[in-house]
Amino acid sequence: MSETPPWQVLSSRTVVRDRWIDVTADACRDARGNILDPYYTFAYPDWVHVVAITPADELVMVRQYRHGARGSSLELPAGRMDASDTDPLEGAARELREETGFAAPALRLISSLSPNTVTHRNRVHTVLAMDAVPAGPTAHEAGEDITVELWPLREVLSGIPQGLMLQALDLPGLFLALHAIGRLSLELQPR
Repeated sequence: MSETPPWQVLSSRTVVRDRWIDVTADACRDARGNILDPYYTFAYPDWVHVVAITPADELVMVRQYRHGARGSSLELPAGRMDASDTDPLEGAARELREETGFAAPALRLISSLSPNTVTHRNRVHTVLAMDAVPAGPTAHEAGEDITVELWPLREVLSGIPQGLMLQALDLPGLFLALHAIGRLSLELQPR
């Protein structure tokens, strides 16, 4: 299988840049010579999502208001990596502690995926935290009105088709983490 050649960037300008996002408008020439102008891309700091499972086989979840969705959402503990985070495991441990007050004896990187290869230049790292237990107070930032909820893993999985979790970026990480620990099969069933 051959790769398609990269696009040629003819010009680039910053539309918005702050601590949260860097929006760039590029003028590009694709492999067939078509000019795409503007073509917007978004650079965020990398994100971490934590699949934290307690010794009682509960998933540590957070419920919080999400302004983009204009409502509350049940999600995995997650956040952006800070500049001081040396790797996704450090960022995941910090986010888990800040958002939920939980910690785990060992963390394992499960995946590093693109949130959207069409427009995003960052990665979302999914980290597994087995045997997560309460370890101290939370430290919520402005805009984080979080309630911590413990959900039996079976209830989470059975509720996903009914819309229990709306954050699309949570699901691949959750499924890959459960597959990594032998709790979910990704085998294709015969027709």
